[in-house]
Amino acid sequence: MELRERALLIGVDLNGDADFEKSMDELENLAAACGFEVGGRIEQNLRTVNSAYYIGAGKVKEAAGFVEATGADVAIFDNELTPTQQRNLERVLGCRVMDRTQLILDIFAQRARTKEAKLQVEMARLQYMLPRLAGAGEYMDRQGGGGIGTVIRGGGEKKIVLDRRRIEQNIAALRKELEDIRKDRQVQRKRRSGSGLPRVALMGYTNAGKSTIMNAMVELSQKPDSKKVFEKDMLFATLETTVRCITLPDNRSFLLSDTVGFVSKLPHQLVRAFRSTLEEVKEADLLLHVVDASDPEAERQVSVTEETLKQIGAGGIPVLYVFNKADLTDMDIPFIKDNMIYISAKERIGTRELAELILRHVSGTCVDCRMLIPYKHGDIVAYFRENALVKDIKYGNEGACLLLECSERDYRRFRQFVTERRRIMSES
Repeated sequence: MELRERALLIGVDLNGDADFEKSMDELENLAAACGFEVGGRIEQNLRTVNSAYYIGAGKVKEAAGFVEATGADVAIFDNELTPTQQRNLERVLGCRVMDRTQLILDIFAQRARTKEAKLQVEMARLQYMLPRLAGAGEYMDRQGGGGIGTVIRGGGEKKIVLDRRRIEQNIAALRKELEDIRKDRQVQRKRRSGSGLPRVALMGYTNAGKSTIMNAMVELSQKPDSKKVFEKDMLFATLETTVRCITLPDNRSFLLSDTVGFVSKLPHQLVRAFRSTLEEVKEADLLLHVVDASDPEAERQVSVTEETLKQIGAGGIPVLYVFNKADLTDMDIPFIKDNMIYISAKERIGTRELAELILRHVSGTCVDCRMLIPYKHGDIVAYFRENALVKDIKYGNEGACLLLECSERDYRRFRQFVTERRRIMSES
């Protein structure tokens, strides 16, 4: 049996934060997701933080006693610590000390699988470390003081300067690699855009069920070669953006992308590092904002996600709210109203209705028409079989006569073959 490190969670409620307990509960889930065994929690109400230890002197003693009594390996703070505070706490508590930002970075480092994700996480980690070198440098400078008003530039400062330069060089190299990957992504997105298929992006709070919805859509699709994505009931199960073409039985299709989940107090280093990945969200025609309907914190999580969308410049894209895990509530599902739907992706309840709702939002205007396509253009007939709803086909002397329902874009593209435009149907 694998032995897990034991963690003590510490949080400070500054001036009566209404979300303090929720944040601490989430910190506990994050610690578990990182592989820690949570041994206990210490909480304190403060008007201002202690500059030396963040928490008050009494709580420092309480924490030290807990560490000694339980053998805790790490103390995890829900608040961001300065280098000086972290160093002082490690000296007094006698164990490793980390803050929420570092914890999330560690989770991302564990979950990263692709080259891009690993580069993004490493750059975020270095960006987190860089300002902390300055604090360490100040500490070493003080140790090198030769008397009142005297500063001796010693080996400590030289090491900090070298470390800082090395980190800056590594960040620059990582940024260049990520820029090359970003250009490749742009080419891929341009190619997908050229397909004319609507682009839909799954987004939302971590562990709301985005990957499960993706796999449910893949099962509905008529593309048997589409691979499912990894799904598991834990925070940040996936970090990579995956795109699948979803083709329904009537040949209507859309591109569906699954992106990294959000969380409150998501480190700004990660938001910056994952910006290229999140460009899938920015370029979507429709966002599926996935919400855990069974979570009592759903309303707060929606606010966190919407705020993050604004940060990455995706605040103006049409949104369809998908309340997942509704089987764990007393809601009758599937339930559809305006721009929201309640489903259970795990139980595959409401997923077909979700696909229809997506198409109603993104298909725009569909054209019901008749086309006569000469036999020399057999590739066009094959195209419509794959990308339109062909209701009837007859073969005559001049070519194939198709009665079909297609997108307005394809109607304009092949208008020269149209013999009858029966009607226009608005799907929105």
